[in-house]
Amino acid sequence: MIFGILKPYPSPLISGRGIDLDFAFLAGCLALLGLGLVMITSASSEVAAVQSGNPLYHMFRHLVYVVIGLVACGATMMVPIATWQRMGFMMLLGAFGLLVLVLVPGIGREVNGSMRWIGFSFFNVQPSEIAKVFVVIYLAGYLVRRQTEVRETWMGFFKPFIVLLPMAVLLLMEPDFGATVVMMGAAAAMLFLGGVGLFRFSLMVVLAVVAVFVLVQAQPYRMARLITFTDPWSDQFGSGYQLTQALIAFGRGEWLGVGLGNSVQKQFYLPEAHTDFVFSVLAEELGVVGSLVTIALFVFVTVRALYIGLWAEKAKQFFAAYMAFGLAFLWIGQFLINIGVNVGLLPTKGLTLPFLSYGGSSLVICCACVGLLLRIEWESRTHLGSEEHEFKESDFAEEPSHGR
Repeated sequence: MIFGILKPYPSPLISGRGIDLDFAFLAGCLALLGLGLVMITSASSEVAAVQSGNPLYHMFRHLVYVVIGLVACGATMMVPIATWQRMGFMMLLGAFGLLVLVLVPGIGREVNGSMRWIGFSFFNVQPSEIAKVFVVIYLAGYLVRRQTEVRETWMGFFKPFIVLLPMAVLLLMEPDFGATVVMMGAAAAMLFLGGVGLFRFSLMVVLAVVAVFVLVQAQPYRMARLITFTDPWSDQFGSGYQLTQALIAFGRGEWLGVGLGNSVQKQFYLPEAHTDFVFSVLAEELGVVGSLVTIALFVFVTVRALYIGLWAEKAKQFFAAYMAFGLAFLWIGQFLINIGVNVGLLPTKGLTLPFLSYGGSSLVICCACVGLLLRIEWESRTHLGSEEHEFKESDFAEEPSHGR
């Protein structure tokens, strides 16, 4: 019955060739999901045993999030990209609504001094994760609607910031400085790929650097983090504690690691071992070799996502192309910041590692983004799913297979 209802709307899961996906991209994402489940099981076992009496508590919860994420991935693959384009403005309003709601006392939940979650009975929702994707979808639609204006006028360049700056203020009120940087970075990359001139883009970069400097100066704890990460050993039992413990984990891992499950740092030495610093535990247990393999998987997935955007652009599906670029840059930003924090190249930020870190909102949104990218790749390859295309029975006929 369900497939009968969906039949008028072809998708990568229901087509003339059966399941018609970019299996290379999907395999890379599933490998990261599987690795993340293994590392969460290992990194959280000691904390879970003490807090809940069950060392597999966080593993079971993470597994539930994986299942929900896979369902979200399948659901987004069923929705035509043109539908997301039509819903762009409504999604932007929804993003603002969620970011305002999380700041309302009694609704937003405070954890470690930050109001970043809306709490429900059994789980929490992190609005910033949803808002970042909604902003990408809205901005992709704007770049299509105002393409000439963006490329040729200052007003077309500045208009998106009328939306982005208030959203950045809401994120900073949580405070969530890391999410703000990732969102603004992805937006800047989309504007550059949308055709903004080099002079205007350079000006935007200068203004962004000045803004970051002002924001760092405005809060003493941010300045303390900035100073501490350059020499964490100067205060290794204070502000530098988290980073020094992460660096010890990297040192203990050496080339091949101490073995899966044998991390010492996860035994209450390294705070947030299964969330923000899961990569440090991975490096300790799997060593340099395991760390490089993990990084290679991330590079493959993000580069493939950029290629999906390029293929959509070649197919003249510009909204899909900009959306793919934006989603890819969201992942790249979080990946670079999280890894940079773990190895001591950047100040400590509360950003999860996509696919690997424990956290329901981050994982489910990552999986939904995978579904969007798979849908974009399929539509650009088959030329189906655009607003102008009228589906017919012939769309479901057997077609010769061809891949990239």
